[in-house]
Amino acid sequence: MKRCAVVLPLILSLGAIACDKPEAAKAPAPPPAVVVSPVIQRDQPLYQEWIGTTEGDVNAEIRPRVDGYLLRRVYAEGSFVHQGDVLFEIDARQVQAQLQQAEANLAQAQSGLTKADRDVTRFEPLAAQKAISQQELDNARSAQSAARATVGALRAAVEQAKLNFSWTRVISPISGIAGIAQAQVGNLVSPQTVLATVSRVDPIRVLYQMSEQEYLQFQNDPAMRNAPLDLILSDGSTFPQKGRVLLSGRDVDVKTGTIATLGIFPNPGNRLRPGQYAKIRAATQIRRGAILVPQRAVNEMQGGFQVAVVDNANVARIRSVQAGPQLGSLWLIDKGLQPGDRVIVEGFARVKTGMTVAPSEAPAAAAGAAGTR
Repeated sequence: MKRCAVVLPLILSLGAIACDKPEAAKAPAPPPAVVVSPVIQRDQPLYQEWIGTTEGDVNAEIRPRVDGYLLRRVYAEGSFVHQGDVLFEIDARQVQAQLQQAEANLAQAQSGLTKADRDVTRFEPLAAQKAISQQELDNARSAQSAARATVGALRAAVEQAKLNFSWTRVISPISGIAGIAQAQVGNLVSPQTVLATVSRVDPIRVLYQMSEQEYLQFQNDPAMRNAPLDLILSDGSTFPQKGRVLLSGRDVDVKTGTIATLGIFPNPGNRLRPGQYAKIRAATQIRRGAILVPQRAVNEMQGGFQVAVVDNANVARIRSVQAGPQLGSLWLIDKGLQPGDRVIVEGFARVKTGMTVAPSEAPAAAAGAAGTR
């Protein structure tokens, strides 16, 4: 009995000692996983962009030269027409009657001229023989001159009537795209009526507005003046043909501070039409040895920009950088990075300066593409 009393307190004491031992230390957390990409260093062209609208190189308003009722539209609206193609026909009966009247008047005047010629031919020897007075000969010669002038005037009237008759067939003065007819068959038309518009669209122009500062740069910088133009369409595609600056307008708009500028592009197959949305882009300078990183690597913090850089020991450092323009899926960095740096493109929020990370490499091109999604 005494032995049991001694053993029990001993067991309790050992249990208490065991409870007082500290817990085993926890295993350290693994370093955060991040995706890194090497910076890109290359000669990088810098672009400027302007918004514009396509225009025909020549836009001809088709108007009739004579009055009359519109009988027929010959061309297919929206189709390509050639110079000299007939577009409309106007009722020619009225001008045909005018032509016949002019021809009859000319024939009558020619008969009068023939009589006047005969009179002069007959009177000249008679006047020489003193058979008639000189006054009679002078009158015959004066009548001959008047008849000759009348014939000339009426011959011109016939030519004008023939022109009027030919103008009842309205032709295209240029080759190009013929627009939708603005007058319908049966309408009474006149020289003030616009029947349609034909636009020559190869080459095609793009009208856009350039700021006054850009215009001054354009005048002073040969590289900007000679830079080829890219044309970006409304669906985001780039037109395959390169363009050039054709001209700038006469003055700067005092309301907007811009000057109208025209670019011109080859347009084989008449793919582009007037009035389309057009974004003009030109490489106005080249940054030598530029540093570029994927856009996802750049983080804006209180008006500044930061990038996480991972060194060869896989230690992350947060750096403040000076960011330049965005170029597609990449961002140009003016200051703060060096060639060979690796930047974090995924996992920036999980790291702090001096923290060891577990990086996985991503090619710069793939990381940049990811940033555009």
